[in-house]
Amino acid sequence: MLLVGMLDSPYVRRAAITGTLLGLEFEHRSVSVFRHMPEFRKINPLIKAPSLVADDGTVLSESLLIIQHFEDVAGRSLRPTDKAVRVRDLSLTGIGIVAADKAVSVEYERKRPEEKRYDNWQERILAQLHTALDLLDQAAERGEIGAGPGLRPGDIAAAIAWGFCRFVIPEFVEEKRWPALARQAAACEALPVFKAWPIDKE
Repeated sequence: MLLVGMLDSPYVRRAAITGTLLGLEFEHRSVSVFRHMPEFRKINPLIKAPSLVADDGTVLSESLLIIQHFEDVAGRSLRPTDKAVRVRDLSLTGIGIVAADKAVSVEYERKRPEEKRYDNWQERILAQLHTALDLLDQAAERGEIGAGPGLRPGDIAAAIAWGFCRFVIPEFVEEKRWPALARQAAACEALPVFKAWPIDKE
């Protein structure tokens, strides 16, 4: 299998870390959807990161579906088996994904020429981002997400979202406001699997 995309993408990074934790062997190729568009188009005409080229040559887009394929290949999931805990992990995973999505939106909005920026939209997506981080920080404080043995998807999504926020928009995300989440993410980043896929690798 071939995983394509830059590790400054929270979606690529989450897929890579999940695949590694599932014990899968795959190649990673750093290709930018911006700087290497012709090369990426040859792999996936949608120019979507991450993209996964499966063993049979099928190309998959969207990190959630790539992770689902990883689980199918591995024959197992990182999700807990207890029904109630599993549902909570799904919720926390979704919150982590929303945080990453909104951080991407904030970064893209910031790149617009000043005269083309829409302040009301910027305020809305920032509020959504901060709400997601509030919820993750509360979950970290309660011990619902962590960095211990048996990492769950919610743990991974939260840590990656926080790391991405601090990497691209630190001025909008101060550590002192979300201390429990910051500690959880730092503990995850210290793990070998996170070090194997660092956000600043490129």
